[in-house]
Amino acid sequence: MSETTTQSAAGAFEAEQKRYLEGFASGIAAVRMTGGLAAGGAGAAAPPAEPTGPDAIHIKAQDKTVKAGGKLCDQEKWKRAENPFDGHNRLIQEAAAGKQPKPEDNFRWRYHGLFWVAPNQVSYMCRLRIPNGILHHWQFAGVADLADEHGGGYVHVTTRANLQVREIGPEHAQPFLDGLTDIGLTARGAGADNIRNVTGSSTAGIDAQELLDTRPLAKSWHNWILNDRSLYGLPRKFNVAFDGSGVMPTLEETNDIGFQAVEVLDGASVPPGIYMRLVLGGISGHRDLARDTGIVLKPEDCNAVADAIIRVFIENGDRTNRNKSRMKYVLDAWGFDKYLAAVEDKLGRKLDRVAPEHVAPRKATDRYAHVGVHAQKQPGLNWVGVVLPVGKMTSDQVRALARIAAECGDGQIRLTVWQNFIFSGVPDAKVAEVEARVDALGLTTKAAGIRSGLVACTGAKGCKFAASDTKGHALIIADHVEKAVPNLDVPVNVHLTGCHHSCAQHYIGDIGLIGAKVVVSEEGDTVEGYDVVVGGGFAENPKIGTEIWKAVKAEDTPSRVEALLRAYLALRQGPEESFQAFTSRTGAEALRDAAEDQPALKAAA
Repeated sequence: MSETTTQSAAGAFEAEQKRYLEGFASGIAAVRMTGGLAAGGAGAAAPPAEPTGPDAIHIKAQDKTVKAGGKLCDQEKWKRAENPFDGHNRLIQEAAAGKQPKPEDNFRWRYHGLFWVAPNQVSYMCRLRIPNGILHHWQFAGVADLADEHGGGYVHVTTRANLQVREIGPEHAQPFLDGLTDIGLTARGAGADNIRNVTGSSTAGIDAQELLDTRPLAKSWHNWILNDRSLYGLPRKFNVAFDGSGVMPTLEETNDIGFQAVEVLDGASVPPGIYMRLVLGGISGHRDLARDTGIVLKPEDCNAVADAIIRVFIENGDRTNRNKSRMKYVLDAWGFDKYLAAVEDKLGRKLDRVAPEHVAPRKATDRYAHVGVHAQKQPGLNWVGVVLPVGKMTSDQVRALARIAAECGDGQIRLTVWQNFIFSGVPDAKVAEVEARVDALGLTTKAAGIRSGLVACTGAKGCKFAASDTKGHALIIADHVEKAVPNLDVPVNVHLTGCHHSCAQHYIGDIGLIGAKVVVSEEGDTVEGYDVVVGGGFAENPKIGTEIWKAVKAEDTPSRVEALLRAYLALRQGPEESFQAFTSRTGAEALRDAAEDQPALKAAA
């Protein structure tokens, strides 16, 4: 055969044949990983070896699934064929050459905090890890510099009190990660099937109401995760939060594991004092909030208990169906008693339980605590919350805000789960200067109107899962409401999320919108829109909202929100009755009917 003929034959492989060969190679690698095939391929297959090393717990769980007749989902096969940490050097080389990742490598990059978000943006998005959401002013400014050098020149605050940077080209992927290391930050494990950013009370250590400072707990758990490879590659992503019972809620009830600081009273099975109450199974996008297990822990025991909970999940979570692979579904199948018994077996001891009547009620939270000026427990000092337009800042704004923190505060930036941040340690004499400098940047510290409670996920401009442009529509809604309902005098949380993953946690908002494609013609043409829920809540009033409208066109959502707010203001018992309390008293359907009687909707009917 001639050289030309050989080259022609080699080029004749179809794309599907290439994928078959890649899959075959991956399968061989997976078999060898467990000792099922000799490295040279010769002779009889050796009996499967017992998996060892930090990945053993995951390999055993996969083997158990297959032995029971299950078929591993693609992501499980990708993990097994090449661990994302083992493949890092290959990923770096391919990215440096400008190569766009295949789906399996997109998944592997997420172990390093990078998400390939094409086709919405032909680039990576990087999500960081910032335990308790607190970083130094120079780290904040450093992220802005990296966003300019390697990304799109802007930064987003997320709903896990975290930062993310977008529009990072392939050749900039590793340099961006290296830059994070240079400023003492990391993105390791920030995506894929891993334990996400550890949240804690944003006002930890400065809040007069708090029972416990969550900063040491969040940082300790953060380091525990980073230094144990066996805690990567779970059946699905996993969230852990620590709430110190201060005035600003952490939304721990939306996490897989929530630790709540509580005061145990006299007469309980443990001595009175401050403990961490364990709640489990929160995942608001699946219409479930974490439930009280009755277990209380000494703060120093949180890491060991969280570790045991996660290892039970690793061994028993669903690795076949991504839609049913969160820990909630193991809890649903087993029940809490069986799951906690397995956790206690891991720990080798029983956990303490305390009846609700022996736990002091949580003190009330303040829905405006993340915005505006608030006195710290340290005399003469304040925290000042800055409103961000759906969490977005330009790099220049970030650097200027970092300078304000350094020159007028204690030098820290405290991110919140409300997609904004607070300055801390601001002396009384510096408050006016902070407010003026923030205003000069086109931002505000004023806790007025709808914007202080406006939360939106990335949306369709940057996420392939989103059905609507959530950030863009959120700003349109805010503009409309400020003009149409100028007498809104209480905080109302409006959450817009683009898909069922519910990154913006729409089910716990006073008003929640989840992206939907709305059919507008007999031919099946669609436009962006939303399903609408009302009456969600959190902290001392946790509740999943109730759906009242389906398939509302995006262009019609501002008037719908206006009508809901007008109905609330007209029928509430007074400003002291919150939107959620009003919805609970009247019922979601009654609120819907009252809204549909408003002129804004009657005119459109």
